[in-house]
Amino acid sequence: MTSPLSRSRSRRVPSQIAVRVAHAVLGGLVAMGWLLLPLARAGADAPAAASRNTRAGAPAAATATAQDATSTGDLVPPLVAAGAAGAVAAYGYGRRRRRATTRTTPGGDPGLTPLPELDRQTRRLLVETDDCVRVGAEELALAADRSAGDAVEPYVYDLRHAEAGLAAAFRLRQSLDEAEAAGAGPDPAGDEDDRRDVLEEIVARCQDAGQRLDAAAPGFDQIRALERNAAAALESAETRFREAAARTRAAEATIAGLHQRYAPAASLPVAGDAEQAKDRLLFTTSHLNQARQYADRGDGAKAAAHLRAAEGALAQAFDLVDGVDRLADELASAAAGLPAAIAAAEAARDAAMALPPDVRAGLVGPLGHAESLLSAVRHETAAGPHDPLDALRRVTEAAAAPAGAGGADVPEGRGNTLLPAHSALAGAACFIGTHRGAVGSEARTRLAEARRLLGPGPVPLSAVLRADGLAREARRLAERDVRAYGNPSGGRGGAGAGGAVLGGILLSDGEGGPMSYGGPRTRGRRGAFFT
Repeated sequence: MTSPLSRSRSRRVPSQIAVRVAHAVLGGLVAMGWLLLPLARAGADAPAAASRNTRAGAPAAATATAQDATSTGDLVPPLVAAGAAGAVAAYGYGRRRRRATTRTTPGGDPGLTPLPELDRQTRRLLVETDDCVRVGAEELALAADRSAGDAVEPYVYDLRHAEAGLAAAFRLRQSLDEAEAAGAGPDPAGDEDDRRDVLEEIVARCQDAGQRLDAAAPGFDQIRALERNAAAALESAETRFREAAARTRAAEATIAGLHQRYAPAASLPVAGDAEQAKDRLLFTTSHLNQARQYADRGDGAKAAAHLRAAEGALAQAFDLVDGVDRLADELASAAAGLPAAIAAAEAARDAAMALPPDVRAGLVGPLGHAESLLSAVRHETAAGPHDPLDALRRVTEAAAAPAGAGGADVPEGRGNTLLPAHSALAGAACFIGTHRGAVGSEARTRLAEARRLLGPGPVPLSAVLRADGLAREARRLAERDVRAYGNPSGGRGGAGAGGAVLGGILLSDGEGGPMSYGGPRTRGRRGAFFT
Protein backbone atom coordinates (compact mmCIF):
# COMPACT_ATOMS: atom_id res chain seq x y z
CA MET A 1 0.00 0.00 0.00
CA THR A 2 1.38 3.44 -0.88
CA SER A 3 1.81 5.83 1.98
CA PRO A 4 -0.51 8.84 1.88
CA LEU A 5 2.54 10.91 2.70
CA SER A 6 4.31 9.71 -0.45
CA ARG A 7 1.48 10.92 -2.62
CA SER A 8 1.83 14.44 -1.17
CA ARG A 9 5.33 14.97 -2.52
CA SER A 10 6.78 15.51 -5.96
CA ARG A 11 9.62 13.05 -5.36
CA ARG A 12 9.12 9.52 -4.10
CA VAL A 13 11.38 7.54 -1.82
CA PRO A 14 11.65 3.76 -2.50
CA SER A 15 10.99 1.77 0.60
CA GLN A 16 10.63 -1.85 -0.51
CA ILE A 17 14.27 -2.83 0.04
CA ALA A 18 13.62 -6.58 -0.13
CA VAL A 19 12.01 -6.21 -3.55
CA ARG A 20 14.97 -4.21 -4.84
CA VAL A 21 17.41 -6.86 -3.58
CA ALA A 22 15.40 -9.61 -5.31
CA HIS A 23 15.40 -7.63 -8.55
CA ALA A 24 19.18 -7.17 -8.40
CA VAL A 25 19.78 -10.88 -7.73
CA LEU A 26 17.40 -11.93 -10.50
CA GLY A 27 19.13 -9.58 -12.94
CA GLY A 28 22.51 -11.07 -12.02
CA LEU A 29 21.27 -14.64 -12.52
CA VAL A 30 19.80 -13.82 -15.92
CA ALA A 31 23.06 -12.21 -16.99
CA MET A 32 25.09 -15.22 -15.82
CA GLY A 33 22.77 -17.57 -17.70
CA TRP A 34 23.28 -15.54 -20.85
CA LEU A 35 27.02 -15.71 -20.24
CA LEU A 36 27.10 -19.51 -19.85
CA LEU A 37 24.71 -20.31 -22.70
CA PRO A 38 27.28 -19.85 -25.54
CA LEU A 39 29.83 -21.92 -23.61
CA ALA A 40 27.38 -24.79 -23.20
CA ARG A 41 26.42 -24.60 -26.85
CA ALA A 42 30.08 -24.59 -27.89
CA GLY A 43 30.76 -27.63 -25.67
CA ALA A 44 27.92 -29.57 -27.26
CA ASP A 45 29.21 -28.86 -30.76
CA ALA A 46 32.86 -29.71 -29.99
CA PRO A 47 32.81 -33.52 -30.72
CA ALA A 48 31.08 -33.12 -34.06
CA ALA A 49 33.41 -30.32 -35.04
CA ALA A 50 36.48 -32.40 -34.14
CA SER A 51 35.27 -35.34 -36.28
CA ARG A 52 34.63 -33.12 -39.28
CA ASN A 53 37.97 -31.38 -38.89
CA THR A 54 39.82 -34.70 -38.79
CA ARG A 55 38.29 -35.72 -42.13
CA ALA A 56 38.79 -32.32 -43.71
CA GLY A 57 42.50 -31.96 -42.94
CA ALA A 58 43.90 -28.50 -43.64
CA PRO A 59 40.56 -26.69 -43.66
CA ALA A 60 40.11 -27.80 -40.05
CA ALA A 61 42.49 -25.13 -38.76
CA ALA A 62 40.56 -22.39 -40.51
CA THR A 63 37.27 -23.76 -39.21
CA ALA A 64 38.61 -23.85 -35.65
CA THR A 65 39.88 -20.32 -35.95
CA ALA A 66 36.52 -19.07 -37.20
CA GLN A 67 34.68 -20.98 -34.49
CA ASP A 68 36.92 -19.49 -31.81
CA ALA A 69 36.26 -16.01 -33.16
CA THR A 70 32.53 -16.61 -33.20
CA SER A 71 32.57 -17.92 -29.64
CA THR A 72 34.56 -14.91 -28.49
CA GLY A 73 32.13 -12.54 -30.21
CA ASP A 74 29.20 -14.34 -28.58
CA LEU A 75 30.73 -13.76 -25.16
CA VAL A 76 30.94 -9.96 -25.50
CA PRO A 77 27.21 -9.09 -24.90
CA PRO A 78 26.89 -11.43 -21.89
CA LEU A 79 30.04 -9.97 -20.38
CA VAL A 80 28.70 -6.44 -20.83
CA ALA A 81 25.35 -7.47 -19.30
CA ALA A 82 27.08 -9.21 -16.40
CA GLY A 83 29.18 -6.12 -15.76
CA ALA A 84 26.10 -3.88 -15.87
CA ALA A 85 24.21 -6.19 -13.52
CA GLY A 86 27.15 -6.20 -11.14
CA ALA A 87 27.31 -2.40 -11.20
CA VAL A 88 23.58 -2.12 -10.52
CA ALA A 89 23.85 -4.62 -7.68
CA ALA A 90 26.83 -2.76 -6.21
CA TYR A 91 24.97 0.58 -6.49
CA GLY A 92 21.88 -0.90 -4.85
CA TYR A 93 23.94 -2.38 -2.05
CA GLY A 94 25.75 0.91 -1.45
CA ARG A 95 22.46 2.82 -1.52
CA ARG A 96 20.91 0.44 0.98
CA ARG A 97 23.93 0.86 3.22
CA ARG A 98 23.63 4.63 3.02
CA ARG A 99 19.92 4.41 3.78
CA ALA A 100 20.65 2.22 6.79
CA THR A 101 23.28 4.57 8.17
CA THR A 102 21.14 7.69 7.73
CA ARG A 103 18.18 6.35 9.65
CA THR A 104 17.73 7.38 13.23
CA THR A 105 18.14 3.86 14.54
CA PRO A 106 20.97 2.69 16.83
CA GLY A 107 24.14 2.44 14.78
CA GLY A 108 23.04 5.12 12.27
CA ASP A 109 25.06 8.15 11.23
CA PRO A 110 25.70 10.13 14.43
CA GLY A 111 26.08 13.33 12.40
CA LEU A 112 22.50 13.19 11.06
CA THR A 113 19.80 15.11 12.90
CA PRO A 114 17.52 12.62 14.70
CA LEU A 115 13.95 12.66 13.46
CA PRO A 116 12.44 13.95 16.75
CA GLU A 117 14.90 16.84 16.74
CA LEU A 118 14.25 17.53 13.05
CA ASP A 119 10.52 17.57 13.80
CA ARG A 120 11.07 20.12 16.59
CA GLN A 121 13.21 22.20 14.25
CA THR A 122 10.46 22.37 11.63
CA ARG A 123 7.92 23.45 14.22
CA ARG A 124 10.21 26.20 15.47
CA LEU A 125 10.99 27.40 11.95
CA LEU A 126 7.31 27.47 10.99
CA VAL A 127 6.54 29.66 13.99
CA GLU A 128 9.52 31.95 13.38
CA THR A 129 8.81 32.34 9.67
CA ASP A 130 5.11 32.92 10.26
CA ASP A 131 5.93 35.66 12.77
CA CYS A 132 8.37 37.26 10.34
CA VAL A 133 5.78 37.26 7.55
CA ARG A 134 3.10 38.75 9.82
CA VAL A 135 5.37 41.52 11.09
CA GLY A 136 6.72 42.14 7.61
CA ALA A 137 3.22 42.72 6.27
CA GLU A 138 2.44 45.03 9.19
CA GLU A 139 5.53 47.22 8.80
CA LEU A 140 5.36 47.17 5.02
CA ALA A 141 1.87 48.69 5.22
CA LEU A 142 3.27 51.51 7.37
CA ALA A 143 6.10 52.08 4.92
CA ALA A 144 3.72 52.12 1.96
CA ASP A 145 1.70 54.91 3.58
CA ARG A 146 4.75 57.18 3.67
CA SER A 147 6.75 56.05 0.60
CA ALA A 148 6.31 55.96 -3.14
CA GLY A 149 4.89 52.73 -4.50
CA ASP A 150 7.94 51.94 -6.61
CA ALA A 151 10.18 52.31 -3.54
CA VAL A 152 8.43 49.56 -1.56
CA GLU A 153 7.68 47.31 -4.53
CA PRO A 154 10.86 45.16 -4.20
CA TYR A 155 10.07 44.54 -0.53
CA VAL A 156 6.48 43.64 -1.37
CA TYR A 157 7.88 41.11 -3.83
CA ASP A 158 10.23 39.66 -1.20
CA LEU A 159 7.37 39.36 1.27
CA ARG A 160 5.14 37.63 -1.29
CA HIS A 161 7.96 35.19 -2.03
CA ALA A 162 8.29 34.43 1.68
CA GLU A 163 4.52 34.04 2.03
CA ALA A 164 4.43 31.54 -0.84
CA GLY A 165 7.27 29.49 0.64
CA LEU A 166 5.65 29.53 4.06
CA ALA A 167 2.29 28.46 2.62
CA ALA A 168 3.97 25.51 0.89
CA ALA A 169 5.75 24.58 4.14
CA PHE A 170 2.47 24.66 6.06
CA ARG A 171 0.84 22.50 3.38
CA LEU A 172 3.62 19.92 3.75
CA ARG A 173 3.24 19.97 7.52
CA GLN A 174 -0.51 19.47 7.19
CA SER A 175 0.03 16.53 4.83
CA LEU A 176 2.50 15.04 7.26
CA ASP A 177 0.06 15.39 10.16
CA GLU A 178 -2.74 13.86 8.12
CA ALA A 179 -0.55 10.92 7.09
CA GLU A 180 0.43 10.29 10.70
CA ALA A 181 -3.19 10.45 11.83
CA ALA A 182 -4.24 7.99 9.11
CA GLY A 183 -1.29 5.61 9.55
CA ALA A 184 1.31 6.10 6.86
CA GLY A 185 1.62 2.57 5.49
CA PRO A 186 3.00 -0.86 6.32
CA ASP A 187 6.73 -0.22 5.87
CA PRO A 188 8.22 1.60 8.90
CA ALA A 189 11.57 2.10 7.19
CA GLY A 190 9.92 3.64 4.13
CA ASP A 191 7.72 5.84 6.31
CA GLU A 192 10.78 7.08 8.17
CA ASP A 193 12.46 7.97 4.88
CA ASP A 194 9.32 9.74 3.69
CA ARG A 195 9.01 11.65 6.92
CA ARG A 196 12.63 12.79 6.85
CA ASP A 197 12.30 14.05 3.27
CA VAL A 198 9.18 16.06 4.07
CA LEU A 199 10.68 17.54 7.23
CA GLU A 200 13.83 18.53 5.36
CA GLU A 201 11.77 20.18 2.65
CA ILE A 202 9.86 22.18 5.28
CA VAL A 203 13.17 23.31 6.75
CA ALA A 204 14.47 24.32 3.32
CA ARG A 205 11.37 26.33 2.45
CA CYS A 206 11.31 28.16 5.78
CA GLN A 207 15.02 28.91 5.62
CA ASP A 208 14.67 30.23 2.08
CA ALA A 209 11.81 32.52 3.12
CA GLY A 210 13.73 33.75 6.17
CA GLN A 211 16.92 34.38 4.22
CA ARG A 212 14.98 36.34 1.61
CA LEU A 213 13.59 38.66 4.29
CA ASP A 214 16.93 38.89 6.08
CA ALA A 215 18.60 40.02 2.87
CA ALA A 216 15.90 42.64 2.29
CA ALA A 217 15.98 44.09 5.84
CA PRO A 218 18.87 46.60 5.40
CA GLY A 219 17.33 48.11 2.29
CA PHE A 220 13.93 48.23 3.93
CA ASP A 221 15.38 50.20 6.86
CA GLN A 222 16.62 52.75 4.35
CA ILE A 223 13.12 53.08 2.93
CA ARG A 224 11.45 53.51 6.33
CA ALA A 225 14.23 55.68 7.71
CA LEU A 226 12.75 55.69 11.21
CA GLU A 227 15.98 56.96 12.69
CA ARG A 228 15.96 60.05 10.43
CA ASN A 229 12.20 60.59 10.26
CA ALA A 230 11.21 59.72 13.81
CA ALA A 231 9.27 62.96 14.31
CA ALA A 232 6.98 62.41 11.29
CA ALA A 233 6.46 58.74 12.14
CA LEU A 234 5.64 59.66 15.74
CA GLU A 235 3.02 62.16 14.62
CA SER A 236 1.37 59.51 12.43
CA ALA A 237 1.46 56.93 15.25
CA GLU A 238 -0.04 59.36 17.77
CA THR A 239 -2.91 60.12 15.36
CA ARG A 240 -3.58 56.42 14.94
CA PHE A 241 -3.38 55.95 18.70
CA ARG A 242 -6.20 58.42 19.29
CA GLU A 243 -8.31 56.64 16.68
CA ALA A 244 -7.65 53.26 18.27
CA ALA A 245 -8.51 54.56 21.75
CA ALA A 246 -11.88 55.86 20.52
CA ARG A 247 -12.63 52.61 18.73
CA THR A 248 -11.74 50.59 21.82
CA ARG A 249 -14.38 52.43 23.83
CA ALA A 250 -16.87 51.78 21.04
CA ALA A 251 -15.89 48.10 20.99
CA GLU A 252 -16.82 47.76 24.66
CA ALA A 253 -20.29 49.05 23.86
CA THR A 254 -20.55 46.72 20.85
CA ILE A 255 -19.68 43.66 22.97
CA ALA A 256 -22.30 44.67 25.54
CA GLY A 257 -24.88 44.92 22.77
CA LEU A 258 -23.96 41.47 21.46
CA HIS A 259 -24.53 40.02 24.92
CA GLN A 260 -28.06 41.45 24.95
CA ARG A 261 -28.99 40.50 21.40
CA TYR A 262 -27.61 36.96 21.04
CA ALA A 263 -26.88 33.86 23.06
CA PRO A 264 -23.70 34.10 25.19
CA ALA A 265 -21.79 31.75 22.87
CA ALA A 266 -22.23 34.15 19.95
CA SER A 267 -19.98 36.86 21.40
CA LEU A 268 -17.57 34.50 23.17
CA PRO A 269 -14.84 34.78 20.48
CA VAL A 270 -14.38 38.50 21.28
CA ALA A 271 -15.28 38.49 24.96
CA GLY A 272 -11.92 39.84 26.16
CA ASP A 273 -10.79 41.72 23.08
CA ALA A 274 -11.61 45.21 24.32
CA GLU A 275 -9.60 44.65 27.50
CA GLN A 276 -6.68 43.32 25.50
CA ALA A 277 -6.86 46.33 23.20
CA LYS A 278 -6.62 48.58 26.26
CA ASP A 279 -3.54 46.68 27.41
CA ARG A 280 -1.87 47.15 24.01
CA LEU A 281 -2.74 50.84 24.10
CA LEU A 282 -1.20 51.17 27.55
CA PHE A 283 2.02 49.73 26.16
CA THR A 284 1.72 52.04 23.14
CA THR A 285 1.41 55.11 25.36
CA SER A 286 4.52 54.21 27.32
CA HIS A 287 6.70 53.67 24.26
CA LEU A 288 5.40 56.59 22.25
CA ASN A 289 6.43 58.78 25.18
CA GLN A 290 9.89 57.22 25.29
CA ALA A 291 10.25 57.52 21.52
CA ARG A 292 9.36 61.21 21.76
CA GLN A 293 11.93 61.77 24.51
CA TYR A 294 14.74 60.07 22.57
CA ALA A 295 13.79 61.92 19.38
CA ASP A 296 13.98 65.23 21.22
CA ARG A 297 17.47 64.29 22.43
CA GLY A 298 18.56 63.46 18.91
CA ASP A 299 18.98 59.72 19.60
CA GLY A 300 17.31 58.41 16.45
CA ALA A 301 18.23 54.75 17.00
CA LYS A 302 16.57 54.51 20.41
CA ALA A 303 13.62 56.58 19.24
CA ALA A 304 13.13 54.16 16.32
CA ALA A 305 13.29 51.11 18.61
CA HIS A 306 10.60 52.41 20.96
CA LEU A 307 8.51 53.70 18.08
CA ARG A 308 8.63 50.28 16.42
CA ALA A 309 7.43 48.66 19.67
CA ALA A 310 4.57 51.16 19.87
CA GLU A 311 3.62 50.52 16.23
CA GLY A 312 3.43 46.76 16.85
CA ALA A 313 1.15 47.19 19.85
CA LEU A 314 -0.98 49.71 18.01
CA ALA A 315 -1.46 47.32 15.09
CA GLN A 316 -2.70 44.62 17.46
CA ALA A 317 -5.09 47.04 19.17
CA PHE A 318 -6.62 47.75 15.77
CA ASP A 319 -6.82 44.03 15.00
CA LEU A 320 -8.69 43.41 18.25
CA VAL A 321 -11.29 46.15 17.78
CA ASP A 322 -11.65 45.27 14.10
CA GLY A 323 -12.45 41.73 15.21
CA VAL A 324 -15.27 42.98 17.44
CA ASP A 325 -16.82 45.04 14.65
CA ARG A 326 -16.40 42.22 12.15
CA LEU A 327 -18.13 39.67 14.38
CA ALA A 328 -21.02 42.05 15.00
CA ASP A 329 -21.50 42.44 11.24
CA GLU A 330 -21.21 38.69 10.66
CA LEU A 331 -23.80 37.87 13.32
CA ALA A 332 -26.21 40.40 11.83
CA SER A 333 -25.68 38.98 8.32
CA ALA A 334 -26.13 35.41 9.54
CA ALA A 335 -29.35 36.29 11.34
CA ALA A 336 -30.71 38.00 8.22
CA GLY A 337 -29.73 35.15 5.88
CA LEU A 338 -30.75 32.25 8.10
CA PRO A 339 -34.39 31.92 6.90
CA ALA A 340 -33.33 31.72 3.25
CA ALA A 341 -30.61 29.20 4.11
CA ILE A 342 -33.12 27.02 5.96
CA ALA A 343 -35.46 27.14 2.96
CA ALA A 344 -32.63 26.14 0.61
CA ALA A 345 -31.62 23.23 2.85
CA GLU A 346 -35.22 22.05 3.04
CA ALA A 347 -35.45 22.20 -0.75
CA ALA A 348 -32.30 20.06 -1.02
CA ARG A 349 -33.81 17.58 1.41
CA ASP A 350 -37.07 17.44 -0.52
CA ALA A 351 -35.17 16.90 -3.78
CA ALA A 352 -33.34 13.97 -2.21
CA MET A 353 -36.62 12.54 -0.95
CA ALA A 354 -37.99 12.63 -4.51
CA LEU A 355 -35.22 10.38 -5.85
CA PRO A 356 -36.07 6.81 -6.96
CA PRO A 357 -36.57 4.40 -4.04
CA ASP A 358 -33.41 2.41 -4.75
CA VAL A 359 -31.30 5.61 -4.60
CA ARG A 360 -33.18 7.08 -1.67
CA ALA A 361 -32.60 3.91 0.35
CA GLY A 362 -28.93 4.81 0.68
CA LEU A 363 -29.77 8.29 1.99
CA VAL A 364 -31.84 7.30 5.00
CA GLY A 365 -29.09 8.13 7.48
CA PRO A 366 -27.95 11.43 5.89
CA LEU A 367 -31.53 12.59 5.40
CA GLY A 368 -32.33 11.82 9.01
CA HIS A 369 -29.25 13.72 10.14
CA ALA A 370 -30.17 16.70 7.96
CA GLU A 371 -33.71 16.77 9.32
CA SER A 372 -32.38 16.58 12.88
CA LEU A 373 -30.12 19.58 12.28
CA LEU A 374 -32.88 21.62 10.66
CA SER A 375 -35.34 20.78 13.41
CA ALA A 376 -32.90 21.86 16.12
CA VAL A 377 -32.19 25.15 14.33
CA ARG A 378 -35.89 25.90 13.88
CA HIS A 379 -36.47 25.21 17.57
CA GLU A 380 -33.60 27.45 18.71
CA THR A 381 -34.54 30.37 16.50
CA ALA A 382 -38.13 30.23 17.73
CA ALA A 383 -37.08 30.01 21.38
CA GLY A 384 -35.31 33.36 21.60
CA PRO A 385 -31.70 34.65 21.54
CA HIS A 386 -29.41 32.25 19.72
CA ASP A 387 -26.11 32.13 17.86
CA PRO A 388 -26.92 32.87 14.19
CA LEU A 389 -23.48 31.84 12.93
CA ASP A 390 -23.65 28.46 14.61
CA ALA A 391 -27.21 27.97 13.35
CA LEU A 392 -26.14 28.84 9.81
CA ARG A 393 -23.21 26.44 10.13
CA ARG A 394 -25.56 23.55 10.97
CA VAL A 395 -27.94 24.49 8.17
CA THR A 396 -25.02 24.42 5.73
CA GLU A 397 -24.10 20.96 7.00
CA ALA A 398 -27.70 19.83 6.56
CA ALA A 399 -27.73 21.07 2.95
CA ALA A 400 -24.50 19.22 2.14
CA ALA A 401 -25.31 15.91 3.83
CA PRO A 402 -27.70 14.29 1.27
CA ALA A 403 -25.60 15.22 -1.77
CA GLY A 404 -22.34 14.11 -0.20
CA ALA A 405 -23.72 10.78 0.99
CA GLY A 406 -25.40 10.05 -2.34
CA GLY A 407 -22.22 10.46 -4.32
CA ALA A 408 -23.52 13.52 -6.15
CA ASP A 409 -21.51 16.69 -6.53
CA VAL A 410 -21.70 18.76 -3.39
CA PRO A 411 -22.97 22.22 -4.36
CA GLU A 412 -20.69 25.22 -4.13
CA GLY A 413 -20.84 27.47 -1.12
CA ARG A 414 -22.37 30.82 -1.99
CA GLY A 415 -23.43 33.87 -0.06
CA ASN A 416 -24.24 33.23 3.55
CA THR A 417 -23.27 29.55 3.42
CA LEU A 418 -19.63 30.68 3.41
CA LEU A 419 -20.13 33.08 6.30
CA PRO A 420 -19.53 30.73 9.26
CA ALA A 421 -16.30 29.39 7.77
CA HIS A 422 -14.99 32.86 6.93
CA SER A 423 -15.94 34.06 10.40
CA ALA A 424 -14.15 31.17 12.07
CA LEU A 425 -11.09 31.75 9.87
CA ALA A 426 -10.92 35.48 10.60
CA GLY A 427 -11.45 34.93 14.33
CA ALA A 428 -8.71 32.30 14.53
CA ALA A 429 -6.32 34.47 12.53
CA CYS A 430 -6.91 37.43 14.84
CA PHE A 431 -6.47 35.36 17.99
CA ILE A 432 -3.27 33.73 16.73
CA GLY A 433 -1.88 37.04 15.50
CA THR A 434 -2.50 38.84 18.79
CA HIS A 435 -1.21 35.91 20.89
CA ARG A 436 1.56 34.71 18.59
CA GLY A 437 4.18 34.83 21.32
CA ALA A 438 2.52 31.76 22.85
CA VAL A 439 0.95 29.96 19.87
CA GLY A 440 2.79 26.99 18.38
CA SER A 441 2.98 25.51 14.91
CA GLU A 442 0.01 23.14 15.14
CA ALA A 443 -2.61 25.88 15.38
CA ARG A 444 -0.89 27.90 12.66
CA THR A 445 -0.79 24.87 10.37
CA ARG A 446 -4.53 24.27 10.71
CA LEU A 447 -5.18 27.95 10.08
CA ALA A 448 -3.07 27.90 6.90
CA GLU A 449 -4.92 24.84 5.60
CA ALA A 450 -8.31 26.44 6.28
CA ARG A 451 -7.17 29.54 4.42
CA ARG A 452 -6.04 27.42 1.47
CA LEU A 453 -9.38 25.63 1.26
CA LEU A 454 -11.27 28.93 1.24
CA GLY A 455 -9.00 30.41 -1.41
CA PRO A 456 -10.11 32.11 -4.63
CA GLY A 457 -12.56 30.40 -6.93
CA PRO A 458 -15.60 28.20 -6.38
CA VAL A 459 -15.56 26.27 -3.10
CA PRO A 460 -17.62 23.06 -2.71
CA LEU A 461 -19.68 22.85 0.46
CA SER A 462 -17.57 19.89 1.57
CA ALA A 463 -14.48 22.12 1.45
CA VAL A 464 -16.37 24.91 3.23
CA LEU A 465 -17.26 22.57 6.08
CA ARG A 466 -13.71 21.21 6.22
CA ALA A 467 -12.24 24.71 6.35
CA ASP A 468 -14.69 25.72 9.04
CA GLY A 469 -13.70 22.74 11.16
CA LEU A 470 -9.98 23.42 10.67
CA ALA A 471 -10.35 27.09 11.59
CA ARG A 472 -12.22 26.24 14.77
CA GLU A 473 -9.59 23.61 15.58
CA ALA A 474 -6.87 26.22 15.04
CA ARG A 475 -8.59 28.53 17.52
CA ARG A 476 -8.95 25.72 20.07
CA LEU A 477 -5.30 24.72 19.75
CA ALA A 478 -4.17 28.33 20.01
CA GLU A 479 -6.21 28.86 23.18
CA ARG A 480 -4.66 25.69 24.61
CA ASP A 481 -1.18 27.05 23.89
CA VAL A 482 -1.99 30.37 25.54
CA ARG A 483 -3.30 28.66 28.67
CA ALA A 484 -0.13 26.57 28.88
CA TYR A 485 2.03 29.66 28.35
CA GLY A 486 0.54 31.50 31.30
CA ASN A 487 1.08 35.17 32.09
CA PRO A 488 4.49 36.39 30.89
CA SER A 489 6.42 38.82 33.04
CA GLY A 490 6.88 42.35 31.84
CA GLY A 491 10.69 42.32 31.75
CA ARG A 492 12.09 45.67 30.70
CA GLY A 493 9.19 46.56 28.44
CA GLY A 494 7.36 48.59 31.09
CA ALA A 495 3.60 48.94 31.41
CA GLY A 496 1.69 46.45 29.30
CA ALA A 497 4.87 44.51 28.46
CA GLY A 498 3.30 41.19 29.49
CA GLY A 499 0.66 41.55 26.80
CA ALA A 500 3.30 42.70 24.32
CA VAL A 501 5.34 39.55 24.96
CA LEU A 502 2.21 37.41 24.66
CA GLY A 503 1.40 39.16 21.41
CA GLY A 504 4.91 38.61 20.03
CA ILE A 505 5.55 42.35 19.82
CA LEU A 506 8.59 41.95 22.06
CA LEU A 507 10.99 39.03 21.69
CA SER A 508 12.48 36.83 24.40
CA ASP A 509 10.20 37.69 27.29
CA GLY A 510 10.80 41.41 26.99
CA GLU A 511 14.59 41.15 26.58
CA GLY A 512 14.96 41.13 22.81
CA GLY A 513 13.24 44.32 21.81
CA PRO A 514 10.56 44.84 19.16
CA MET A 515 10.14 42.80 15.99
CA SER A 516 10.78 44.49 12.66
CA TYR A 517 10.59 43.64 8.95
CA GLY A 518 13.12 40.87 8.33
CA GLY A 519 13.89 37.20 8.75
CA PRO A 520 14.87 35.29 11.90
CA ARG A 521 18.39 36.79 11.96
CA THR A 522 17.35 40.43 11.52
CA ARG A 523 13.86 40.70 13.02
CA GLY A 524 15.17 41.72 16.47
CA ARG A 525 17.87 44.10 15.25
CA ARG A 526 16.44 47.07 17.15
CA GLY A 527 16.71 45.25 20.48
CA ALA A 528 20.17 46.67 21.15
CA PHE A 529 18.62 50.16 21.37
CA PHE A 530 15.59 49.12 23.40
CA THR A 531 16.60 50.39 26.83
